[in-house]
Amino acid sequence: MLTHSLKLRKPLAVIDLETTGINVARDRIVELCVVKANIDGSVDIKTKRINPTIPIPLETSMIHGIYDEDIKDEPTFKQVASSLSEFLDGCDLAGFNSNRFDVPVLVEEFLRVDNDIFSMKNRKLIDAQRIFHLMEPRTLTAAYKFYCDKPLENAHSAEADTIATLE
Repeated sequence: MLTHSLKLRKPLAVIDLETTGINVARDRIVELCVVKANIDGSVDIKTKRINPTIPIPLETSMIHGIYDEDIKDEPTFKQVASSLSEFLDGCDLAGFNSNRFDVPVLVEEFLRVDNDIFSMKNRKLIDAQRIFHLMEPRTLTAAYKFYCDKPLENAHSAEADTIATLE
């Protein structure tokens, strides 16, 4: 049984979406998973495939492995929106790159169904990608230290940066 050791004040719903593409406003969800870490340490997992009602481009299907044929008989987002909103009620939201992609796509899907069914009020957003990038910087200085095992002197001067890039 999956449990967690987080000290939570309210449930934390970790979400991941597979979609028809990467356009937040236009593309649709084809699969979603929510792993809800409850205050008592228990974990609930809900995974659902969704019929997006629009075709999944082949190049996208080749990434996530979900094709039109796989989801043609699945419910639409409109059909699962109410129960999903209930499951997420009172939860903060988390994920990996979730602030820039998963949460906005999810909100767009809820808005297409009903403006009042899902609210972002009183929710905190925790993006593990942002935390990772803060803890493991992705800068030239960090890359130089990692690959060349020495500090980058005079970082952000054009000459120092180009020499470091060459090295």
